[in-house]
Amino acid sequence: MSVPSPKKVGDLEYVIERDSSRGMKVPVTIFANETLMQKMVTDRTIRQAINVSTLPGVQKHVVVLPDGHEGYGFPVGGVAAMDAEDGMISPGGVGYDINCGVRLLRTNLTEKNLRPVLRELVTDLFNSIPSGVGSKGAVRLNPSQLDEVLVRGVKWAIDNGYGSNNDADVCEENGSIPGADPSKVSERARKRGAPQLGSLGSGNHFLEVQKVQKIFDDEAAKRMGIVEGNITVLIHCGSRGFGHQVCSDYLRISERAMSKYKITLADRELACVPNSSEEGESYRKAMFAALNFAWSNRQMITHWTRKSFERVFKQSESDLDMKLVYDVAHNIAKVEKHKINGETKSVVVHRKGATRAFPANRDEVPEKYRDLGQPVLVPGSMGTGSWILLGKPNSMNITFGSTAHGAGRMMSRSAARRNFTTNQVQKSLGEKGIFVKALTREGIVEETPQAYKDVDAVVEVSHQLGIATKVAKLVPIGVIKG
Repeated sequence: MSVPSPKKVGDLEYVIERDSSRGMKVPVTIFANETLMQKMVTDRTIRQAINVSTLPGVQKHVVVLPDGHEGYGFPVGGVAAMDAEDGMISPGGVGYDINCGVRLLRTNLTEKNLRPVLRELVTDLFNSIPSGVGSKGAVRLNPSQLDEVLVRGVKWAIDNGYGSNNDADVCEENGSIPGADPSKVSERARKRGAPQLGSLGSGNHFLEVQKVQKIFDDEAAKRMGIVEGNITVLIHCGSRGFGHQVCSDYLRISERAMSKYKITLADRELACVPNSSEEGESYRKAMFAALNFAWSNRQMITHWTRKSFERVFKQSESDLDMKLVYDVAHNIAKVEKHKINGETKSVVVHRKGATRAFPANRDEVPEKYRDLGQPVLVPGSMGTGSWILLGKPNSMNITFGSTAHGAGRMMSRSAARRNFTTNQVQKSLGEKGIFVKALTREGIVEETPQAYKDVDAVVEVSHQLGIATKVAKLVPIGVIKG
């Protein structure tokens, strides 16, 4: 069946109406400008969103955000809510890198302080934070310690000397989601995860030293401690091989269980089970363990980042005011309450390459920001910049409290390798004053800024829609990649 063309219904809104002949239970809504939309129709983004709309128990509409692109089963940049009683939970709707997420640290340093020691700092960070495919962390966990990490997340890291309670106060779920159960995790996932805690990984994961280029919302920036011209650090990584294995395991379990629940799918990559089934409960408990692993992982990288800054600047982290601003999760599924057709319902919100953007006065927003709204962090490519946004009420009306999670890929990794060389990419970044250190030459080429959509355009759509609005733009100065 050919894919229908999305119909433009607003400046930044396109719809594919519900079509029961395709098995669609709800419409698909795409939020994008014309340029971003043109890219989506060239890959499987739209087809995948239509496939998601056929899942049992799907509610209201399937959302594609402006960074949307083809993924596994669900499009990346996709959000779907399933009825918590009668709907499904899908490992492919969360993805392989469970709780791939971003955290932002602020400092009181300026570019003037940083430039003379930039190479020294980036090299020190590179040497102290393990990165790359299969990279091992600097901590060796025995089985009972790993269980503690999986249950307690950031709290385990803090209790073991990697940070302070103030860090947990500004993480989604306070960095420790209740309900994780290590017994639902396979031995293979444990073997892959145990040696990797405290490592950055590869692909699009990075640590970036940035400068606050421009502030757009003075009040919100002030509350977050963000000052124009000051240096920040953005850390982007997830649950490493642990989360990847949890996803693989439960995709297989879901595929085997579907005949038992008489589920037929438009695409086997959407393998799912009823949310309230035994398999659904087991996946959620294992996925929550991976969420906690990822929060703990980012916490340990934060600790080593602070130590690097202390060594290079010969000042303490408190002198440098290296406070955590916020930590957001991408790739996650959680039961939340949302209004569906005027009625408040419990739904399982799948955010696949999407981030929560809750407005002020939601209990889920940490106390520090509750009367302001949730900070949202949107990383761009290593040559363009990243954004701090603020969750707004319209997100609850149109996107299940969500917004975009990044720039979104426009070019595959193999296409990037065909079209660019390491020297080209390093030269163009060097001309912008950006120093990059990576484990492999491929790591730099695959992540060339030209492989990504324009993050400013993605953010502009979010801002204009009023789902998450601009607070500040951050531009890179130093980058480490796996």
